[in-house]
Amino acid sequence: MLRLAAGLVVAVLLSIGLTQRAMALDVDVQLVLAVDVSRSIDEDEAKLQRQGYIDAISDKNVILAMLSGEKHRIAIAYVEWAGSAYQQTIIDWTVIDSPEAARRFADKLAEAPRSAEMWTSISAGILYCAAKFENNGFEGKRKVIDVSGDGRNNSGPDMATAREAVLSKGIAINGLPVVNDRPNFGRPPEKDLDIYYEQNVIGGPGAFMIVAKDFSDFTRAVRAKLIREISDRTPTVTKTVDAAELRE
Repeated sequence: MLRLAAGLVVAVLLSIGLTQRAMALDVDVQLVLAVDVSRSIDEDEAKLQRQGYIDAISDKNVILAMLSGEKHRIAIAYVEWAGSAYQQTIIDWTVIDSPEAARRFADKLAEAPRSAEMWTSISAGILYCAAKFENNGFEGKRKVIDVSGDGRNNSGPDMATAREAVLSKGIAINGLPVVNDRPNFGRPPEKDLDIYYEQNVIGGPGAFMIVAKDFSDFTRAVRAKLIREISDRTPTVTKTVDAAELRE
C-alpha cells in the first residue's frame, strides 16, 4: 500500500512537471538586461544609458535579430541594480514577437522612472537576475544575463562565488562595461574595467562583452551587443569585443 501511494505521488509530480513544460512558451532566448544605476552614474549619464536601451530595442536591425530565430520570438526583462540591497525589475518578462511588441517595450521603458542608489553589487545583481529564470513560463535553449555598468563589485556577495552559482544554472553572462576617464567618488577612473569584466564577470558558453567608450558611445555599443547575443553570433571562446569593431 505504501509503495502504491508513493508511486502515485511520483506519478502526480511527474505529470505536473510535464504539464508545466507543455504550457511553457518556447522562445529563442531568454534575456535579462541588468543595468547599473549606482550613484557613480550621474543624471546625464543615466539618461544616455536609458536612451541607449530604448533606441537599441526599437532599432530595426535589433528587431530583425529578435524575430530571426527558429521560434521567431524572444523573452526579455529589464532589471536595474546598485548596492546589495537594491535590485528592481523595471519591466518583467515580455515576449517580443513583432516590431510592435519591441516598440511597446521601448515605450514602456521610456515612461519608467529612473532611480539611483549607493554602491555597486554586480554579484547581488546577477543572483537576482538568475532567480528570474525559475518557473518563468518560458522554454529556450539559451538563458542570458546582459550586465552593463561603470564600476567594479564593491558590496554584497563574493563576486566569484555569485558568478559560479549563476553559471552552474546554465545561464550565460555577457558584459557591457562603460569605460571613461571620470573619477568615481574621489577614486581614480576605472580605465581597466573591461579587464575586470573579462576576468570576473562574463562567463558561460560563448560569453563575450562589448566595451562602451564613455556613455556617449553607449547606444552604439548596446545595439551591436544585442544583435550579437540575440542572434547567437558568439564565438566558442570568451572574447573581448570593442564597440568600434561592430560599427556600421
